[in-house]
Amino acid sequence: MRTADFDFELPPELIADEPARPRDAARLLEVQCGALADRHVRDLPGLLMPGDLLVYNDTRVIPARLTGKRGEVRVEATLHKREGADTWHVFAKPGKRLRVGDTIVFASDLSAEVMEKRETGDIALRFSVAGADLMAALHRHGVMPLPPYIHRPDGASAKDADDYQTVFAAREGAVAAPTAGLHFTPELLTRLDERGIRRVPVTLHVGAGTFLPVKVDDIRDHRMHAEWGEISEDTARAIRDTRRAGGRIVSIGTTSLRLLETAAADDGTIGPFSGDTDIFITPGFRFKAVDLLLTNFHLPRSTLFMLVSAFAGMERMRAAYAHAISSGYRFYSYGDTSLIGRAP
Repeated sequence: MRTADFDFELPPELIADEPARPRDAARLLEVQCGALADRHVRDLPGLLMPGDLLVYNDTRVIPARLTGKRGEVRVEATLHKREGADTWHVFAKPGKRLRVGDTIVFASDLSAEVMEKRETGDIALRFSVAGADLMAALHRHGVMPLPPYIHRPDGASAKDADDYQTVFAAREGAVAAPTAGLHFTPELLTRLDERGIRRVPVTLHVGAGTFLPVKVDDIRDHRMHAEWGEISEDTARAIRDTRRAGGRIVSIGTTSLRLLETAAADDGTIGPFSGDTDIFITPGFRFKAVDLLLTNFHLPRSTLFMLVSAFAGMERMRAAYAHAISSGYRFYSYGDTSLIGRAP
């Protein structure tokens, strides 16, 4: 298939710069059984059934964007995947001018050496501190790496540091939020509990590669950046028990879905998992683990629009997105959301 097959006209004013307040006041487009219905996130308990299981991503976004100097040259580095206690893969600007062995000084207590320049366009940096000391240095000197389509001329604000974390955020390591989870509030979780809808965590540390455009004409030539994920035995058991009891698996976001589908056996069974995934889901993919997907509205020609088109069918999603655009739904990280049923 061609990347152009996933193109559509998106008015730029529909890309949200701020989240809905309260978070569960965001609009929700229900896309099930061939019909579309305009809802709100606060309606979610009534759209699910007792015995359904929500699977959420508990990753926490770190202040992963650093600014430093190599000599007199200003360098911006966005961390996207941890490779060791002191080593990260990063996207750097200007990356082409960096050489293996160069040192970038970010602060008096933080520098890094260029260890590798990779074919995928990123570089490996080994930092002068490691582990908890490196994380503490990021909190002192780094900033929240907001997506490029959220306009902040002066960088992320203090409010973004809260707005861009989900209520589930627990395990530090992501450089982008699992944005479907941004819609949840403690009040909504209480109502889901009262409805008999349980939830379990997985972890996928979302990388900055999630923002990269698809630059190839043939989608088979696109390569995803790997991200680290983990599914515990407790979560895997809860998923298996839900299946046996006839409940549905509801993925909160594409990050949870990609991890579940990575770990699923051919018969759909989920076991514990820990490791990297670079799964690229496009039409024709056979889903084995997820029945319903809560996900925000994605950009044209993006891997995420390809994923939802695979999950629900291309024509169905084209119709849903046409309705969303004509109805003024807000798109992407701070935007509105949709609840999508898997195509038969």
